[in-house]
Amino acid sequence: MKPIRKAVLPVAGLGTRFLPATKAVPKEMLTVVDRPVVQHVVDEAREAGIEHFIFVTGRGKAVIEDHFDVAFELDRMLQERGKTAAYEELKRDLPAAGQTSFTRQQAPLGLGHAVWCAREIVGDEPFAVLLPDMLSRGCMQQMLSAYERHGGNVIAVEEVKPEETHQYGIVGVGQTFGQTFEIDGMVEKPKAGTAPSNFIISGRYILQPEIFDILSAGETGAGGEIQLTDAMIKLAKDQKFFGMHYQGRTYDTGSKLGFLTANIAYALERKDLAEALKAEIAQLLKDH
Repeated sequence: MKPIRKAVLPVAGLGTRFLPATKAVPKEMLTVVDRPVVQHVVDEAREAGIEHFIFVTGRGKAVIEDHFDVAFELDRMLQERGKTAAYEELKRDLPAAGQTSFTRQQAPLGLGHAVWCAREIVGDEPFAVLLPDMLSRGCMQQMLSAYERHGGNVIAVEEVKPEETHQYGIVGVGQTFGQTFEIDGMVEKPKAGTAPSNFIISGRYILQPEIFDILSAGETGAGGEIQLTDAMIKLAKDQKFFGMHYQGRTYDTGSKLGFLTANIAYALERKDLAEALKAEIAQLLKDH
């Protein structure tokens, strides 16, 4: 069983739900407190032991590459002005040389196509996929633990209300092993009342490289796009898939409410912000 060393981050999306903020600024670079969303996702993967980050970008996303590069002028200014703490934080956030790769998705053809664009960099080994809209701290560590127990392919799942299942990709529940279970079926946005469970696919995956062979066919699904879920359904005919019930809360920063909630939740965990923010929230609630 090969270890998981590489992670694919599809960052080519246009961020239309956040216009006009994302007209010139990539949605992945919007900040949760004082860190870009994509930095939070990379932090999660690094803490889990991921060594190589593959960003699938699109036009207008060059600033993401700049963010994960050295900024010589800024570093020099911080050192000259004695801002040691800020300088050291930037150094800690920076992946080592050779730990990041960037490839281009020339057309918005879906998540499956974005993952396929990383095939030459991933090579013949299992890999992780992290959707950069979703903040799920600790999720990748839990997934790697599940992979070490079961091997195969692992999908992070979370529970939603049964009446909401038609909005998501849903997995069927087979044999259960505590926090994990064998997936016995997958369906993308099932009609109301037909979902096999209320476990949704929540934006974190560990996949075997054979998924690229399926994606190479370029078959389109919902919305005329190449859907990753469709490819996983085909791969599941030959390989096992396991669901890992994430123990934590995911914030969908691609939605306005999720983005605002993430900012409040992350700020409340900061000793330098928590008490003052609580007072501000209390005053806002009183005023409204």
